[in-house]
Amino acid sequence: MTNSIKPVAVTPPPAAMANANTYSDPNGLAALKKDPNSPAALHAVAQQVDALFLQMMLKSMRDANAAAGEGDSNEMGMYQDMFDKQIALTMSQHQELGLGSLLTRQIAARAAAVGATPAQPDDHAVQRPSAAPPSASPSSTTPTSAAPSATSAPPTSMTQSAEEFIDQVLPSIRTAAEALGLNPLVLLAQAALETGWGKRMARTADGNPSLNLFGIKADDTWVGARAAANTLEYAGGVATQRQAAFRAYGSIEESVNDFANMLKHSPRYRHAAAAGPDAQAYVDGIGRSGYATDPEYAAKLNDILHGSTLRAAVKSIKL
Repeated sequence: MTNSIKPVAVTPPPAAMANANTYSDPNGLAALKKDPNSPAALHAVAQQVDALFLQMMLKSMRDANAAAGEGDSNEMGMYQDMFDKQIALTMSQHQELGLGSLLTRQIAARAAAVGATPAQPDDHAVQRPSAAPPSASPSSTTPTSAAPSATSAPPTSMTQSAEEFIDQVLPSIRTAAEALGLNPLVLLAQAALETGWGKRMARTADGNPSLNLFGIKADDTWVGARAAANTLEYAGGVATQRQAAFRAYGSIEESVNDFANMLKHSPRYRHAAAAGPDAQAYVDGIGRSGYATDPEYAAKLNDILHGSTLRAAVKSIKL
């Protein structure tokens, strides 16, 4: 009697892994370089690392058998090596060993560090807020000199360029900076860092941008609207992605005023608030305050403050 063989449904691998599931395919690893920061590519790289570890284990077992006098011919050894490499790769795709996961977290942390300092505004099309500061107690007061701005209405879509972002946020930032005695450029640079020039902003449940320019989280004391989003939090130099609730505002002016109040009234940020027009003193103060969990936060803020993107965007603007 002939047994019928039923086909088994196989879930196709992600695009980044499609060419990396056969060890003998020379184009497998090259395919992962096309989009090295995508989640699928990072997962595939993690599997490759686990596969290498399994190959080492299998090779050690084969060598131990050979030393005990159980060796095979050269031809058999070649086929066994081919089999071991393929079975190691296949096993890594069905069960994680942990080494690949650790490597994935480290790569994600480095990618996030690079992504937070844009060379071009388009580098930040992915909606992912930066690591945000601990929430300050909300205050109903705003700087007395803050005046409504025509550009403070919620935008219908995310900004497409640094120039557009600056046009929308600079009037409110300039007013708040004057009230605090701070350099408006450094506040503008911080808003650009936190939002990726307006492209990496958390959205509310109805899909509208939260207009949270400074990544302020919403704790239990916050009574306003909220927006949930994934964020990278650093602990011991390792970045971990978590979901957090962020404050949502009705206008850009509200967001800037809330941040200005936090700087003015929180003892934690007294050194940054006392920096005056010295932009570098503000950067140093906000870095020492632990505004964000990212240990490179001050360095990234400096990169944007002194970067060509900001200089080119404000070249024709009188501050």
